[in-house]
Amino acid sequence: MMPSLYLPADSLARAVGADEVAVALVTQAGERNLPLDLQRTSSRGLYWLEPLLEIDSAQGRIGFGPLTVADIPSVLDALQGDPAAHPLALGPVEELPYLKTQQRLLFARAGITRPLSLEDYRAHGGFEGLTQAIALGGEQTASAVFDSGLRGRGGAAFPAGIKWRTVRSAQAAQKYIVCNADEGDSGTFADRMLMEGDPFLLIEGMAIAGISVGASYGYIYVRSEYPQAVATLREALDIARAAGYLGANVGGSGLAFDMEVRVGAGAYICGEETALLESLEGKRGIVRAKPPIPALKGLFGQPTLVHNLLTLASVPLILAKGAPFYRDYGMGRSLGTMPFQLAGNIRHGGLVERAFGLTLRELVEDYGGGTASGRPLKAAQVGGPLGAWVPPSQFDTPLDYEAFAAIGAMLGHGGVVVADDSLDMARMARFALQFCAEESCGKCTPCRIGSTRGVEVIDRLLAAPDQNGRDTQALILKDLCDTLQYGSLCALGGMTSYPVASALKHFPADFGLQSSEAEQ
Repeated sequence: MMPSLYLPADSLARAVGADEVAVALVTQAGERNLPLDLQRTSSRGLYWLEPLLEIDSAQGRIGFGPLTVADIPSVLDALQGDPAAHPLALGPVEELPYLKTQQRLLFARAGITRPLSLEDYRAHGGFEGLTQAIALGGEQTASAVFDSGLRGRGGAAFPAGIKWRTVRSAQAAQKYIVCNADEGDSGTFADRMLMEGDPFLLIEGMAIAGISVGASYGYIYVRSEYPQAVATLREALDIARAAGYLGANVGGSGLAFDMEVRVGAGAYICGEETALLESLEGKRGIVRAKPPIPALKGLFGQPTLVHNLLTLASVPLILAKGAPFYRDYGMGRSLGTMPFQLAGNIRHGGLVERAFGLTLRELVEDYGGGTASGRPLKAAQVGGPLGAWVPPSQFDTPLDYEAFAAIGAMLGHGGVVVADDSLDMARMARFALQFCAEESCGKCTPCRIGSTRGVEVIDRLLAAPDQNGRDTQALILKDLCDTLQYGSLCALGGMTSYPVASALKHFPADFGLQSSEAEQ
C-alpha cells in the first residue's frame, strides 16, 4: 500500500499546474495498478516550490517540488524505491529552514488539512476557541481579546478589544459582524490563502465575535477576483451550519449567529471600512465621515464590528490558548504574529508567519533569498501600493507598527514587494499618484484633485530642462504630499504620500535631483 499523498488545491498552486499534476498522478498510478490516496490540501505558502507534493513517511511528510507533469513517472518510481534519491526530493517538509523557523499560529494548519474537512479542522484544534468562548460568556470573551493585545491586521492596527467592548456595550436590537476580506494590496495573499485553505477558522472567529458582542448576523466581504475563495467559503458555511456551528443555536450556546458571503465589484476604496459598509448596503463605495464610528452606527445604521480577516481569524486561538499565550509573541505594543507576504522580484516568494520583531532584512534576505534576478536590492515596498519604499539602509528596522511609523513607513497588511536596482522610483511615485486618482471615491478634494495634480507635477519635474526647474517641482510635490497626508478624509489619499515622499527622499537621483534638495 502506497503512503498517502498530499497536493495543494490553493489557487496559486493550481495556476502553476497542481491540477494537471494531480490528474497525471491518478492516471499513471492507475496504469501501474498502484493504489493511490491523493488528498488535496491547503498550501504551505512556500510558493517557489509549488506544485509541492508531500507523502507520509516515518520522518513525517516528505516533499517533492516544484513538480511538472513530466516529473510524475520518476516520482512514482521513487515512491516505490528510495524517495530521497529523486532530484526534486526536499526531505521532511517541516524541517525546511524556511518553514522550520516560522511561528505559525494563524497558519498552523496550512498545507496539512483539507480545506472543507470538518474532521481535519477539529483534529487540529478547531472549534476549541468557540467552546471556550461559550463557557466564558460574552463579557469575558471580549476581555480575553482585549487582554491579548490583538490589533487590527488590516493596516490601522487599532486595538481589537476596544472595538469589541464598544459594540458589546452599544444598545440595539440588531448588531452585525463584518469581515473585510477585500484584499486589494499588491503583494498580499494571506487572506486568500486562509479563505481557500482554512475557511472554518474564519467562521469560528466570526461566530465567537457574534456571540460575544451580541450580533446575530455577519457578512464576509470578498473581492470578486477571488472566485475560488468565494466558492470555498460558501461551501464551508453550509457544512458549518449543518454541523450546528451556525444558526439558531451556535455550538449549543443557545445563541443565534449566521453569516453570508458578499462579493465586491473590484473597487480598491471598498477596502476602507466605511466605503465597504456603503457597498454592503448596495450603494456606491464612498467613504463616510467619522464620527459616528461603525461600532456605534455602522451597517444599516446599526452597531457593527468591522475587522480584517486575519484579525477575526486570530480570535479562536486566543480563546483556546488564553490571552497570555498570545501576547507572549511579539514586541512592544505589537503582539502576536503577523503573516508577512513576500512578492515581487524575490527568489523565495511566499508566506512567512513570525512574531513581530524580526527585521525586514531577515525577511527579505534570509527567508526571501534576495532578488530573483540576482541584481542588488534597491528597496522593498511594505504595506501595499501606498506603502513606503524602504531602502536597504533601513532593512534592520524591526517589523513592528511603531518602529515602522518612526521611519515614515507602515506595515499595513504585511505585504512586502521587493525590487532590484533596475527599478525607476520616479515611475513608481507617478504610478502611486495615478493609482490614487483612478481609485479615489471622489468625496474629498485632496484625494480627488491632489492625486491628479501630483501626476502632472511629476511629469513636469521629469521634463524640466535644468536643476532649478526640477528643484521647484520637487518642492511643489512635497507640499502636495503633505496636503494629501493630512487633508484627506481616509487612508487612500492620506497614504498616497508614503510611496511618493519615500521615493523622493531615498532615491532623488531617479528624479534627476540632488540629495540635498530631495531631503529638504
